[in-house]
Amino acid sequence: MSGALADLRVIAVEQYGAGPFSTMQLADLGAEVIKIENPREGGDVSRSIPPYATEQDSLFFQSLNRNKRSVVLDIAAPAGRAAFEALVREADAVFYNLRGDAPGKLRLRYEDLREVNPKIVCCSLSGFGLSGPRASQPGYDYLIQGLAGWMSMTGEPDAPPAKSGLSLVDLSAGYVAAIALIAAVWRARRDGVGGECDVSLFETALAELTYIGTWAATADYVPRRRGFSAHPSIVPFQLFATADGHVVIACAKEKFYARLCAALGAPELLDDERFRTMAGRDEHRDELVPRLAELFARATTAEWVERLTAAGVPNGPVNDVAAALADPQALARDVVVQVPDETWGSVGHVASPLRVDGDQPPPIRRAPAYGADTERILSELAGLDEAAIAALKEEGVIEGGVR
Repeated sequence: MSGALADLRVIAVEQYGAGPFSTMQLADLGAEVIKIENPREGGDVSRSIPPYATEQDSLFFQSLNRNKRSVVLDIAAPAGRAAFEALVREADAVFYNLRGDAPGKLRLRYEDLREVNPKIVCCSLSGFGLSGPRASQPGYDYLIQGLAGWMSMTGEPDAPPAKSGLSLVDLSAGYVAAIALIAAVWRARRDGVGGECDVSLFETALAELTYIGTWAATADYVPRRRGFSAHPSIVPFQLFATADGHVVIACAKEKFYARLCAALGAPELLDDERFRTMAGRDEHRDELVPRLAELFARATTAEWVERLTAAGVPNGPVNDVAAALADPQALARDVVVQVPDETWGSVGHVASPLRVDGDQPPPIRRAPAYGADTERILSELAGLDEAAIAALKEEGVIEGGVR
């Protein structure tokens, strides 16, 4: 691999979603990510996630583990621990997404590994962090969206609270952990001493409350759900039904509202004193929004997109996923990359948005087969000879791999 992070080596004790997504960001930028999989558990559980799964592989796994290497190694066994520490000596960072109390039990924290490699960075991504009353509890995206207040703000006013359509806490925390790891490695290279990163899904979700959190913590603001996914204070900044679908309007500046009124052929909505300012439109949204909804219902989504785009009003259709991937902008930027695959024939990957070295997406290598790199990595990086590798295999400490 080449890329901005080609000189970064990460040992990843990870599985499922948030952790693999995090290290994939590093791998997409060229980092060598060595994924440690537990032979006692059959490796990463996401290898068997339906509906598109075969033996020890799935499209779910493929989407989160490209550009990595797989080493199947039982790090809890004494011989496996020794091999693991040999890898740590040659690495920049050890990453893990485990329950907050697990890294200590597995001796993966900086205090456990500093004697092995003083410059090692240990990066933990957990549900609730390495300390606090919830540290030992498992944390999943769905749970955190409820705990962090997200679901209370999501959905229609008269419907039950709702989660987002994607696992946004997992994905966001993955990005946060990747940033933390890179920052800590930068510091370790500068100062000669490693350290520990402690990233949690819960705190990431709370941090992403941003202005809502500031309003609540400062002015006792209580969010309320609004119809058609409307913004809490900017009007109109929401979904509108058209004659055949929906369109999203984002009038985040006064000039956009003026352009909208012109495009709608409704100058009276600009001249009305109630609607002339952002504050006024927020105060009188119950009078303005029904009038806008009536106007949008008179034409199709395509007609509105064409008209509003020509007028300079931020807008867009509500695509399904297939339409989103086929959007002209996505096609122009080569967002979907087809990667040949011996199991699936070809896997359509959504390319990394991290474009550092020009407009072309980084090259993509398929996610590793189970244990595909075990013997090679242990030989080349950990310095184990054929006899030592054979002994580990005989003990069931390692699986797979061709030197």
